Amino acid sequence: MNTDYRKPLPGTKLDYYDARAAVDSLRPGAWAELPYTARVHAENIVRKADPARRDDYLRQLAERRRDLDFPWFPARVVCHDILGQTALVDLAGLRDAIADMGGDPAQVNPVVPVQLIVDHSLAVECGGFDPDAFAKNRAIEDRRNADRFHFIDWTKQAFRNVDVIPPGNGIMHQINLEKMSPVIHMQDGVAFPDTCVGTDSHTPHVDALGVIAIGVGGLEAENVMLGRASWMRLPDIVGVELTGKPQPGITATDIVLSLTEFLRQQKVVGAYLEFRGEGAAALTIGDRATISNMAPEYGATAAMFFIDGNTLDYLRLTGRSDEQVALVETYAKAAGLWADDLRAAQYERTLQFDLSGVVRTMAGPSNPHARLPVAQLAERGIADEGKLQAGRAEEAKGLLPDGAVIIAAITSCTNTSNPRNVIAAGLLARNAARLGLTRKPWVKTSLAPGSKAVALYLDEAGLTEDLEKLGFGIVAFACTTCNGMSGALDPAIQQEIIDRDLYATAVLSGNRNFDGRIHPYAKQAFLASPPLVVAYAIAGTIRFDIEKDVLGTVDGREIRLKDIWPSDAEIDALVKSAVKPEQFRRVYEPMFKIAVASGEAVSPLYDWRPQSTYIRRPPYWEGALAKPRTLRGMRPLAVLGDNITTDHLSPSNAILASSAAGEYLAKMGLPEEDFNSYATHRGDHLTAQRATFANPTLLNEMAVVGGAVKKGSLARVEPEGTVMRMWEAIETYMGRGQPLIIIAGADYGQGSSRDWAAKGVRLAGVEAIVAEGFERIHRTNLIGMGVLPLEFKPGETRKTYGIDGTETFDVLGERAPRATLTLVVNRRNGERVEVPVTCRLDSDEEVSIYEAGGVLQRFAQDFLEANKAD
Repeated sequence: MNTDYRKPLPGTKLDYYDARAAVDSLRPGAWAELPYTARVHAENIVRKADPARRDDYLRQLAERRRDLDFPWFPARVVCHDILGQTALVDLAGLRDAIADMGGDPAQVNPVVPVQLIVDHSLAVECGGFDPDAFAKNRAIEDRRNADRFHFIDWTKQAFRNVDVIPPGNGIMHQINLEKMSPVIHMQDGVAFPDTCVGTDSHTPHVDALGVIAIGVGGLEAENVMLGRASWMRLPDIVGVELTGKPQPGITATDIVLSLTEFLRQQKVVGAYLEFRGEGAAALTIGDRATISNMAPEYGATAAMFFIDGNTLDYLRLTGRSDEQVALVETYAKAAGLWADDLRAAQYERTLQFDLSGVVRTMAGPSNPHARLPVAQLAERGIADEGKLQAGRAEEAKGLLPDGAVIIAAITSCTNTSNPRNVIAAGLLARNAARLGLTRKPWVKTSLAPGSKAVALYLDEAGLTEDLEKLGFGIVAFACTTCNGMSGALDPAIQQEIIDRDLYATAVLSGNRNFDGRIHPYAKQAFLASPPLVVAYAIAGTIRFDIEKDVLGTVDGREIRLKDIWPSDAEIDALVKSAVKPEQFRRVYEPMFKIAVASGEAVSPLYDWRPQSTYIRRPPYWEGALAKPRTLRGMRPLAVLGDNITTDHLSPSNAILASSAAGEYLAKMGLPEEDFNSYATHRGDHLTAQRATFANPTLLNEMAVVGGAVKKGSLARVEPEGTVMRMWEAIETYMGRGQPLIIIAGADYGQGSSRDWAAKGVRLAGVEAIVAEGFERIHRTNLIGMGVLPLEFKPGETRKTYGIDGTETFDVLGERAPRATLTLVVNRRNGERVEVPVTCRLDSDEEVSIYEAGGVLQRFAQDFLEANKAD
């Protein structure tokens, strides 16, 4: 029997691994029934796994079994500067630890290629109505982030296998889609599928190209960087049959927001989705990418589309070489990854979604899966007539209306990597400008594309000036508002919001709108398509029926949305004439010719700057983390409800002077204008620790004041029963050496894949978290930090056992994948209650990492052991 499965790829000088033959050798005909995801994993196993275990792993796929972990070896790791930098700070700290233990620090390097794109650190301090906004914002970014950028520059010289795209060039996911992903790799004479993990939950953006790309936390990314397999059980692979075609005037944003609501209802958390059917086949890659990008919003791990003719058209459009396009087609057809070869694929369940039923849609407030058809705004109580009349009266007096849109941002790779959405916004701006419509003066507007190619095709289309007239000049090529980096408001506007306690809002074309994320003074935020963002900048308030209300009056004619909305034919014609391959080549060829020159030799150990509030040697081998975890006598730091996001656990937006982090930065000598965001300071644990549970919208059920739970960054210290600011409570418990636990509801840890949501609680002394359910990425981050995730049994919650935070807790039992352990609740009156909980260490690899104390500790132990053996 052939046990190698390596064979020539027809029409090329390359070989490939025939996973079809390997799978069918176990059960004839099994390959034809395999979903796309399983086929890519089968190839990875055949090419990379231990041959002695290969058939055992393949049976998990061929027989749809889940009794054995199998390895996945991603081809590369992509990072943005925040989590990528913190991962590299961890590796730099690991080098220090290895040196302290007598090892060679220079041998600690990423094994898998790492691409780091600096895209998350720019704040929109200057809005799009300032013609010099881009230059001003970049100058502020460089000044504020000098320490961070110094460290990043060191990493590209000190570490092997790290490439860096400097700031001002675009968003990691859009660059990944438009350039970095080859779809099919060539290496050492072998062709194989591109696969990657990324330190951002929206890494599935590139799933639109048929590339398995998933978001992971920084800790899991470190694991992959260091050459360890990502171990997994066969995921739930769900088919999503798209039927029909969108109605006129419906954008890809409307589709994805509708899909997000639908898929959340269908409970696809953790699943790999495969979009198929006539509706999927008709979507452009831009539209597919908008859908794939929002996988974390509907809870899926991946959102796959098959390789087909549209894939090849997109690769040509974005300037890929003819040879690469030909390789993608040849490989996909030979290896069984071409769409036509997936018609017989079988799924454990298939969902149906009719594209023709999608209406013009927003999402909000507060959650991206809370679909809000714009025609129903009044019915939802957001635009009742009394409030509208009051708002008009306030405007007439020169005051902000209640419900004022203070931020309107065309932002995020979700939409700016879709030329059709961007062109639609430009055409709406043109139509509005020709009629003399303008943005309301209190609206901070911005356009932050994820790629410089967007600027080129907007120029080619003649739409740049029209967007600028409405205040949507380009402020950056970066993540910006979607990541909470919306910058400061006009001081007078901010003061009016405070003095009048106004309900102020943001409208953005992003993927996240959690309370408190976009801006501290935008009480809620709404997601919308780029053209709708422009429309709301003109309206100036969310208390407005965007379909029916009058945007302005021109020569006695009332202008409504339908009068300025461009036709589909107009949008499509301009996309076809204005978006060209040479624009993408012009942007990306020089960008990727940037030499990662080593320059003069640098030390393998980083020279930590003692006064830095951005970069500090991590403390993961010292202090409380060097002590054993006992899982005994734990006190609750917080008792929480459902839908706790990583924004609650570790916010990313602007640091206020009144916060614990703001007070610390002031003591360190930073002026308030340079406090920057929580996200940018995550390389310094002393700043980042103070962000733990720092979200002002937190509801900790232990923080009872006057008989009611008080909202805010609060905790109750026991046994005294004193309510205080969260950071002061953490400091108190740290001083006592008190082990802590967190009790929570469903969907704990949803949202962005930030590792500091796990690092912060671990450094606070949290040893375990008991919840009704965990979002996938956050659960792996907790394990990577040595925090034990435990799950209540179905139907049971914190309320079942009357947990109020006065108790102490123990965890008993032998830790094994998904074992039932005992949570002992020791009540203040001496009562002892035993609660069965599921250990959410889901694989032997996760048990191994947890027992070692975390990812870095596991690697250090293995590294030193291997070097000792050598």
